[in-house]
Amino acid sequence: MTARHEAQQTTDHATIKRWTEQRDGRPATVEGTEARGEHAGVLRIKFREEDGLEEISWDDFFEKFDEANLAFLFQEQTKDGDESRFFKFVERG
Repeated sequence: MTARHEAQQTTDHATIKRWTEQRDGRPATVEGTEARGEHAGVLRIKFREEDGLEEISWDDFFEKFDEANLAFLFQEQTKDGDESRFFKFVERG
């Protein structure tokens, strides 16, 4: 079993949404990176107000996530036991 401070990888939408919402995060895209007809470009998780990030729906987020063949690399807790916000989008292997 993976320790809670070790990075885990998932493609499960419910796990990604749970992790994000537990940390008051919201699905987002980098403004101006979407192609014609797309609702999302480069994906991010938005934890605070940041210039250049635009909130998007979970549906748009997961449509792009699956289309881009991504996986979500994340950490539940830091090594000290605090809640972690570490995440990264990686290509599925």
